[in-house]
Amino acid sequence: MQSMNDRQERPRVPLAERMRPRRLEDMVGQGHLIGLNTPFFRALRSGHLFSLILWGPPGSGKTTLARLMAGCSGAPFRALSAVTSGVKEVREIIQEGRDTFRSKGLPTLLFIDEIHRFNKAQQDGFLPHVESGRIVLIGATTQNPSFEVIPPLLSRARVLRLQPLERDDLETILRRALTDREAGLGDTGVQVTPEALAHMIDLAGGDARIALNNLELAVDLVLESEAPVVDLSVVEAALDRKALSYDKDGEEHYNLISAFHKSLRGGDAQAALYWLYRMLEAGEDPLFIARRMIRCASEDVGMADPNALRMALSAFETWEKVGPPEARLSLAQAAVYLASAPKSNALYRAEKAVLEEIRDTGAQAVPLHLRNAPTSLMRQSGYGKGYLYPHDYEGAWVRQQYLPDGIRTREYYRPTNRGIEERIQRRMASLRNRKDEA
Repeated sequence: MQSMNDRQERPRVPLAERMRPRRLEDMVGQGHLIGLNTPFFRALRSGHLFSLILWGPPGSGKTTLARLMAGCSGAPFRALSAVTSGVKEVREIIQEGRDTFRSKGLPTLLFIDEIHRFNKAQQDGFLPHVESGRIVLIGATTQNPSFEVIPPLLSRARVLRLQPLERDDLETILRRALTDREAGLGDTGVQVTPEALAHMIDLAGGDARIALNNLELAVDLVLESEAPVVDLSVVEAALDRKALSYDKDGEEHYNLISAFHKSLRGGDAQAALYWLYRMLEAGEDPLFIARRMIRCASEDVGMADPNALRMALSAFETWEKVGPPEARLSLAQAAVYLASAPKSNALYRAEKAVLEEIRDTGAQAVPLHLRNAPTSLMRQSGYGKGYLYPHDYEGAWVRQQYLPDGIRTREYYRPTNRGIEERIQRRMASLRNRKDEA
C-alpha cells in the first residue's frame, strides 16, 4: 500500500483528471452518441473531424469527448475556456492553426469550454476559419445552443446532446478508479463499502467529476489507517453531508413523492418545500418531481388558477435548459405557487365522469348539424344542416345542442366557487339560464 508521504512527493493531479479516458472504448455513458454502431463512433474511428457543439450538464464528458476526437484524428488539440480566455489567446491559436494547415495540411482542433460565454462578435470571429477548414471547432456548453450560439456557427456545426450519467455509469467510473493502480487509487489498498459508494453516487447528481472528487476526499481521510475502509460515516465526514434514507426504486421513493403531492394539494407550502428538497438532496430526478407538479396543476388546482399549469411547465423547461444549481429554485417557486393556489378537482372529476359515460353508453352518434360536410353528397344527406354559427348572434352564443341525443342533458364539469372557477361557474350558469329561457 502506498503511504501518504509517497503520494505527496509527486505533483497532485486531481483524480478526476487522472481518470479521464484515453481511449474511446474506455468512455463510460453517452451510448446514444458513442455506441459501436452510431454514426459518430464510426466517424471518429475513421479519423473524420467535423465541428461540433457539445451540449450537456457538467461532468457528462464534453471535454473528454473533445480530447478523444483529437486523439482519433491525430490533429493538434488546443483548449480554451471562454470564462478566462480573451481575444489575444484566440488569435494566437488561429495563427498557429494557419501555420499548421499550411505546413502539414492538418486542421487544428480548437476546444472552447463554456462557449456560450463568448459574445456574438467573438463567435462571429470563428466563422471564416471554420469555413476554411483550418479550424475544427468543438464548443462545449451547459446552455441550450439554440439561444446561446449564433445561427451561422450552428449551421456549420453538429449539435450533440449529452445526458447526465446514470447511476450504473457512475458506479463503473468509481470502481475503475478504485482498482486502477496507475492513474487511480488501486495502489492505496482502500476498501469502500456499498453504502458509502451509493451515497457518493447520490451526491454526484450524474456528474462524474463530482463523483470522483467525492471519492478522493473520502479516501484521503482514511489513507493512514492500518486497514483503510471508506464507510458511510467517512463519506459523511469528508463531504459534510448526511446520507438520507432513500431508495429510488423502493418504498421511500413513493412515500416522499406522495408526501410532496399531498402537501401541494393541502396548501402547505412549508411542507411542500421540505419534501421537495428532501428528494433533491437524496438524488431524485428533478424532472420526475416537475412532472408530478404538472399533474398537480391540472388535477388539484385545475381551472381555479389556470396559471398553475404554466408555472409547473416553466419549472420543467427551466430545469431542462438551465439545470442545477440555478433551476432548483425554479422548482421551489413552482411548488410554493401550487401549494398557495386555490384548489379545484372539478376537471379531474369531469374526466372520470366522461370516461365512465363513454364506457357505459358507447360511441354515441354525432348530431347531423355538427357533422363535417365537405362533399355535396354529405350535404344532401343532411350533414351540417341547421348548424348555427355562434358569431352571427349576440354575445357569440346561440341555443344549440352539442351533445348526442342520448346524453344531451349530461353535466360532467361542475366548477367550484374557488378562484377563477367562481367566474366560470357564473358564466356557465348564465348560459344555462339563457338556454332555459330560449
